[in-house]
Amino acid sequence: MSSLYILSGVLFILGLKGLSSPKWARKGMFLAEFGMAVAVIGTLFHHEIVDYRWIIAGLITGSVAGAMIGLKIPMTAVPQRTAFSHSLGALAATLIGISEYIRHAPNIGKVLMTALGFEVLIGGLTFTGSLMAAGKLQELLAGAPMTYRGQNQSNLTLLALMVGSLIYLIFVPSASVVFFVMVAMALLFGFLLVIPIGAADMPVVISLLNSYAGLADAAMGFVLMNKIQIITGSLDGTSGFLLSLLMCRAMNRSAMNVLFGAFGKVEAEVIGPAADAKGTVRSIMPDEMAILLDSAQSIIIVPGYGMAVAKAQHSVSELASVLVKRGKEVKYAIHPVAGRMPGHMNVLLADADVPYDQLYEMDQINPYFGAADLALVVGANDVTNPAAKRNKSSPLYGMPILDVERARAIVVLKRSMRPGFAGVDNELYYNPKCMMLFGDARDSLDKLLSAMKS
Repeated sequence: MSSLYILSGVLFILGLKGLSSPKWARKGMFLAEFGMAVAVIGTLFHHEIVDYRWIIAGLITGSVAGAMIGLKIPMTAVPQRTAFSHSLGALAATLIGISEYIRHAPNIGKVLMTALGFEVLIGGLTFTGSLMAAGKLQELLAGAPMTYRGQNQSNLTLLALMVGSLIYLIFVPSASVVFFVMVAMALLFGFLLVIPIGAADMPVVISLLNSYAGLADAAMGFVLMNKIQIITGSLDGTSGFLLSLLMCRAMNRSAMNVLFGAFGKVEAEVIGPAADAKGTVRSIMPDEMAILLDSAQSIIIVPGYGMAVAKAQHSVSELASVLVKRGKEVKYAIHPVAGRMPGHMNVLLADADVPYDQLYEMDQINPYFGAADLALVVGANDVTNPAAKRNKSSPLYGMPILDVERARAIVVLKRSMRPGFAGVDNELYYNPKCMMLFGDARDSLDKLLSAMKS
């Protein structure tokens, strides 16, 4: 069993290493999947197992459910599916923690009580927090922050009560009422933690929830004395936390600001004289854009969440293929927080079989914009807003962005002039070099492809 756990741990580490690069991400996932299979097999040899019937039933049920989810859920729904998976893992940790408390009470040592308390606290808040995140991502709930007076103060008070309850239980583990009240507070805290977070911060939230789920899993490993859970939970927790910090850095914001800043209140769409004062917005039609593309030699495509919503990644890939066949140079510019989860654009473009060598991260691609004949922005908003560099009063100020405005010509595919997740009007759209192709991105691209082929 120990040798299988060691092999599983090595495979998880190699899987994480593979996920650091789009080129090796798919192989990294296969390694991690194989590592999980090895860990499950190793656990089946545990000496404390006396009856395999429930275990076999659980394996069959979980395998069928996982296969159905994998086959039915479209790639565009991966962020909310990921959040939902986090919630199920956290729920499992919480239920096991409650079960172990009931089984061992009242003779629970301080070390075990500490691990149990941490497990149910992190598991409970991750469960409800992940459900809320999935609801926002699926648009079952409003993407804008839900705020009220004294929200941060009440949340911090609730957190203090949870920590106080855990400390009390460490010294008085027999206080079962306090334990179950603490679990209820954790469930409530997860709900309250996510509702003030807007859609603009969902990439960081998904990463943080992943980290929390890993920490709950590690705590469960200590409770059950399962070495592989301690290893995998620690890997998941630390990698998720580090990724969250990197995402915050990509937005030039602190983790505290993400959790308590209520960032992402969408402004009303500006029309009339107020809009005219910002500048002139020029529009372009698909047949006109076909002529523009024909004259361009170097094209940089900037995908965003609008591409995911329109399910336009395959149309984008087809357009790029047509351009490459015509001798054009095509690159994709990937911003770290484009989309609703870390690596969202990479996942969608991989689904559309976009070659890995065409994908460029923000720091790699920015020097190329100045020499690009055309920058084609497909549903990206805040990550292209020049206000982040120039307007000190903008909430986006200081956030590293893609230097789209440096291209010789810019075309933006967008449904309307409505601001993005951050609720900030994009100055790029008023740039004299910028033209707007309004409408559903996939529909617009299909019309463009038809115009190019004709």
